[in-house]
Amino acid sequence: MTHKNRSQWDLKRFIETLTYFEVIPFLNWIQELFHGRSNDNKDRPDGAKQVGVILVAGATGGVGKRVVRRLLERGSKVRGLVRDIDKARSILGNDIELVVADITKSETLTSLVMANIQAVVCCTAVRVQPVEGDTPERAKYSQGIKFYQPEIVGDTPENVEYQGVKNLVAAADQYLPQVDKKLLFDFTNPSTELKNNWGAVDDVVMGGVSESNIQLVENTALFAGNVSTANSGGFASVRTKNFTPPLNLSGYQGVELRVRGDGQRYKFLLRTEAQWDSLAYSYSFDTIANTWIDVHIPFADLIPVFRAKTVNHPPIEASNILAFQLMLSKFEYDGGLNPKFSPGSFALQVESIKAYGGETLPQFVLISSAGVTRPGRPGINLDEEPPAVRLNDQLGGILTWKLKGEDSVRESGIPYTIIRPCALTEEPGGKELIFAQGDNIRGKISREDVAELCAEALQQTKACNVTFEVKEGENSASSIDWQTLFSLLTLKKHGSGE
Repeated sequence: MTHKNRSQWDLKRFIETLTYFEVIPFLNWIQELFHGRSNDNKDRPDGAKQVGVILVAGATGGVGKRVVRRLLERGSKVRGLVRDIDKARSILGNDIELVVADITKSETLTSLVMANIQAVVCCTAVRVQPVEGDTPERAKYSQGIKFYQPEIVGDTPENVEYQGVKNLVAAADQYLPQVDKKLLFDFTNPSTELKNNWGAVDDVVMGGVSESNIQLVENTALFAGNVSTANSGGFASVRTKNFTPPLNLSGYQGVELRVRGDGQRYKFLLRTEAQWDSLAYSYSFDTIANTWIDVHIPFADLIPVFRAKTVNHPPIEASNILAFQLMLSKFEYDGGLNPKFSPGSFALQVESIKAYGGETLPQFVLISSAGVTRPGRPGINLDEEPPAVRLNDQLGGILTWKLKGEDSVRESGIPYTIIRPCALTEEPGGKELIFAQGDNIRGKISREDVAELCAEALQQTKACNVTFEVKEGENSASSIDWQTLFSLLTLKKHGSGE
């Protein structure tokens, strides 16, 4: 090709691409100097936060606010379900998304509240306090220090412990993903943060003139543009900035794309190296014009490539995924041509990117209470039981309704963990934990330890579909072998703990 026949190469776009992906530090320093942009990690996609949201109901309560803190510390994206947004913000701070709803009113559990949830932790509870005349400073009956006559204030146990939990379960069932999948990118809920994670990497970086971008339209990500073979080019792509920290998908079999294309063959690439021009793992897939399809990309079928040339390299390390890339190229691999490639305009819509084939983890964690099966149980010595058991009838059947709330979770088909703590305290926590089934143990446990238990349960396959009681032991625990602890539990068809 002669110089006169070459298309005009766009130097400006080349520099913009390198700047966006921070390839040349000097260029980014110049950009910061003139545009006042800070080159920190705030604009980087957070590998831990690309997953769906964990919804915490009762987020301002004694356990709920601690659950929120534990989950945020783990890098999870948390949404607090609250009744009073101003009060919640003063308690929980600004690092959490808040939504206003009332679980006792099913119509408030809208798509705005439930969208993009990965799991639910239900910490709601009816309000119990000493009867009128006892001061808040004396409200210690639940901690076994001294007993003061309790009473229910606000809504009834039937509404909160049963109907509210049942409403939340029904709403969650509509929005939770399939149990073996993990939502990584949900383009049906567009946001500026989501769009800013992706940028164009076209053949302008090799001297070509193809041009593409990604836009959030019609609740999808639209990868579109014009691909040209001029100047020996022939590819267009969009790529994420490097995830910080990397995505860990080691427990999954592969990645699933929900796409609608134009009949051409595209590539999906995963990168495990931080360098700009590095090895990638590639998978080619065909689209059907104007038809939504699910594309399954097994990690085992990914091809190691460097600039479309296959290389001899170990299989992908799924625990260290740093970037995703979508591409339309005239080349397949090693100089071979893409048999479905057509130069000119193209369009690929993406609805979601998920990991699939993972182990089943709990999706609904319910904080209940030890003692829920004891009211009316033959052989119970009420003098030895905590106040909630002795006064179940006077307290509106609080434990009876808690048990019915548990049943609604167990009957839902959602993978669950039901935790029945003994008497809750405000002590610091950090104690060894004792699990039991059968609903016979008595004792106490810090709200701090219950919150830690909730956060851990979401990560433990052995925590699926179990109901158990928990109290603290005598000794402090510098660390807990959670997998072993949960392995001691057995599945209960009815969950009553017999």
